[in-house]
Amino acid sequence: MIRPFRIDIPQADLDDLADRLSRTRWPNEITDAGWDYGFPLARLRELAEYWRTGYDWREHEAGLNELPHFTTEIDGQNIHFVHVRSARPDALALILTHGWPGSFLEFLDVIEPLSRDFHLVIPSIPGFGFSGPTHERGWDVVRVAHAWAELMRRLGYERYGAQGGDFGSGISTALGAVAPEHLVGVHVNYLPTRPVPDADIRLSETDRARLDKVRHLMANRPPYQALQATTPQTIGYALTDSPVGQLVWIAERFAHWTDPRSQISDDRLLTNVSLYWLTATGASSARLIRETPRGVAPCPVPLGVAVFAHDITQSVRPLAERLYDIRHWSEFDRGGHFAAMEVPEPFAEDVRDFFLTRIKEG
Repeated sequence: MIRPFRIDIPQADLDDLADRLSRTRWPNEITDAGWDYGFPLARLRELAEYWRTGYDWREHEAGLNELPHFTTEIDGQNIHFVHVRSARPDALALILTHGWPGSFLEFLDVIEPLSRDFHLVIPSIPGFGFSGPTHERGWDVVRVAHAWAELMRRLGYERYGAQGGDFGSGISTALGAVAPEHLVGVHVNYLPTRPVPDADIRLSETDRARLDKVRHLMANRPPYQALQATTPQTIGYALTDSPVGQLVWIAERFAHWTDPRSQISDDRLLTNVSLYWLTATGASSARLIRETPRGVAPCPVPLGVAVFAHDITQSVRPLAERLYDIRHWSEFDRGGHFAAMEVPEPFAEDVRDFFLTRIKEG
């Protein structure tokens, strides 16, 4: 059964958040530390104070409730999603999947332009936001992909496309593997390509530089990733008990993974953080990294790739073509890991171009 859903956070939860923020126990900081030891204290105090005294959740809640929200239960798990139908009754449906530490909010600015040509289904990953938390082992990207296939079946979509970044990329390519007969194609804006020592492939200087960046990341695993991949429950206590802990855990990623020229407002950042805090999904969202095995899942359907200059890494096309049926490849000199939020117009145009071409090609 699919049920309409309305966001309505209890006032007691908002009052508790404000109280906890007012009682934050702050660490000291070395003079002129900058970013050398982690997120700067002054900037975090500024964000926390604005969250407590200036940011208005109710305003953003009302705006979000203008969208058509729904929930359903699939494989024993609550699934939240936004479903926006195009004015074109014959439009192709797209399922858009966020990653970590994002949410369905990543796609707010592309709903209007994409819905001119497509029906849009924008779910929250199990364990995230209004789909969370999860309550059992095994919710990896493949299991999520099976849930997405069932969701699209329930909505009556026999043929559709999938788009995603970060974990949304892995879920979307996995969906291509579990339901290839239903997908016209998959578009991703994050596609890690690892070095292949014995591959007889000619690489450009740009490709080699991109692989050097990947090797550096592999040799210097980010602390957040190591913690969430090994002990997500341990970090989950801090994320669930301290709003400032949840705030900095996400704000640091946004600071490092976005194009410095991107204008993601503090309000948009805090709405995303509030979604994690108010649903207490810091721990359950972190589990997705541990649950998901490393490696590349097959994806037999046509793939479109958008590469953004300031993403964590940039894909190497000759390596990607060894694994996927690449039909579309775009390179952008602006934008980072949260491309739909950072550069919504070129992002939407690239998604539109890929899927409209797929429709024409059949």
